[in-house]
Amino acid sequence: MISEPSRYCTVELQALPSRIGQVRRIVSAHLRHWQLDALIDHATLGVTELLTNVHQHAQPDKACTVEVELLLDRLTVSVRDNDPRIPDLVTERPDPTDEFATSGRGLAIIDAMSESWGVRPHGDAGKVVWFTLQAPAPSVDPAPRARVVHGATTVGPFADLPMETIPFGLPNEPVRTPATARPALTS
Repeated sequence: MISEPSRYCTVELQALPSRIGQVRRIVSAHLRHWQLDALIDHATLGVTELLTNVHQHAQPDKACTVEVELLLDRLTVSVRDNDPRIPDLVTERPDPTDEFATSGRGLAIIDAMSESWGVRPHGDAGKVVWFTLQAPAPSVDPAPRARVVHGATTVGPFADLPMETIPFGLPNEPVRTPATARPALTS
């Protein structure tokens, strides 16, 4: 199930290796839609690590829920599973003497790339592991856009008149009007 009320996305899945890539693509698509392209790499890396932990460690099943939510300037990514065991952060750290270890770095990666992260129980039968990323400030267009006037023409009886700029409405939004009036045409 996928839902998106505003800037919130939920994906329910079995944390199987074949599904992790699909969830990465879903998270990427939502972040692109929300214009948060700068967060895609870290968010998808983090969700991959959390889903891999569910796949490798969660019991009794691999069912989980991924939630991605943007509130103000923080993106929170969380994975909820049905295993109430909280990871032992001491044993989860890689052995510094084993430089060729192929596992045990997931939470260290989360710690290194996120602004904050944590684990909390979820009821009697589960836990939530989450991390946050700082959202970039929205870009500001330095030059105001020109105001388009529909129906304006550069041909006709007033095309030769000198024009002067007079302020109107918002600052830096000039309106061009005829400087002098022509006598009325008589027939």
